[in-house]
Amino acid sequence: MRIGVPREIKSHEYRVGLTPASVQELVAHGHEVLVQSGAGEGAAQDDAAYQAVGATLLPDAAAVFAQADLIVKVKEPQPPEITLLRAGQVLFTFLHLAPDAALTGGLLRAGVVGIAYETVTGPGGSLPLLAPMSEVAGRMSVQVGAHLLEKSQGGMGLLLGGVPGVAPAHVVVLGAGTVGASAIRIAVGMGARVTVLDRNLDRLRALDALYGNRLVTLCATKYQIESAVLSADLVIGAVLVPGASAPRLVPRELVSRMRTAAAVVDVAIDQGGCFETSRPTTHEQPTFVVDGVVHYGVTNMPGNVPRSSSFALNNATLPYVVSLADKGWQQAMRDDPGLRNGLNVAAGQVCHEAVARAHGLPFVAVDSVL
Repeated sequence: MRIGVPREIKSHEYRVGLTPASVQELVAHGHEVLVQSGAGEGAAQDDAAYQAVGATLLPDAAAVFAQADLIVKVKEPQPPEITLLRAGQVLFTFLHLAPDAALTGGLLRAGVVGIAYETVTGPGGSLPLLAPMSEVAGRMSVQVGAHLLEKSQGGMGLLLGGVPGVAPAHVVVLGAGTVGASAIRIAVGMGARVTVLDRNLDRLRALDALYGNRLVTLCATKYQIESAVLSADLVIGAVLVPGASAPRLVPRELVSRMRTAAAVVDVAIDQGGCFETSRPTTHEQPTFVVDGVVHYGVTNMPGNVPRSSSFALNNATLPYVVSLADKGWQQAMRDDPGLRNGLNVAAGQVCHEAVARAHGLPFVAVDSVL
């Protein structure tokens, strides 16, 4: 199979879909890998490294899309890339279609087979391809939040971990999944006072057993969310409903009553955000202020640490890319129910129920497409 790796063009996105190590593995399986020149530069992987492991370099994205049967990316196709897709082509990347009607429509019109990293499942309903980027984003959220609390960034001039004789910041984490657990790890390590809210009591028990009295765990009722958010200096939005839009846990009215110059890092922004006041931002212009509260809504946080992120993502995605290339997408999905859950669109039809529901479109079961 011909596998294409275009250079990412989303604002300040420096990750790459396949590293040279992954290319070498695919070439060893007898596949041809077409890499756009410069695709790996942002992640410190130069063209020579790709050539050394057998990749074919192409001058531009148009050539990659035109020749490849399977496109492996990191972020969702941008408008110029959507026009390059063709019917029957397999696209394997993060898609986040539920909050994006325009992208969903574009993929349906193109007739591509769109497989989303974020809805591929593993044993027990885990999300193996989302997990590594969630780990990165969770860790980064606390770094970013600590920076936003600085006066020069519009924050309240507060040191996250405090100093002897001065109280640390209060960090509230909404969601105890992979993002939340990763954020808690860094926040606790930096010496902050940390509270986490989730409806899953088993997750709260696990975190309580790990951190003890260094972490306050609360059941995520409306009352508890409101109380925690109002006392917070930094709130990290870490909720996820796989494939669906994020629930709006914090309405604008509540934001208006938050502490002046508090900070919000909404990691759930890829799926629409869990704050009513959130909106997508970029690394170039990452923040905005609503009712005196500093908001950060960058949709590709891990793109700012592209070397770490690219390797972490490839560790998870490579086995699936090999399966898709070796077997073809249909047989690969017949053999792997978890991969089958990653199919969002195919042949102009929506094959993920949450995406169909989000846009009021007909839902077609994956089995009927296969």
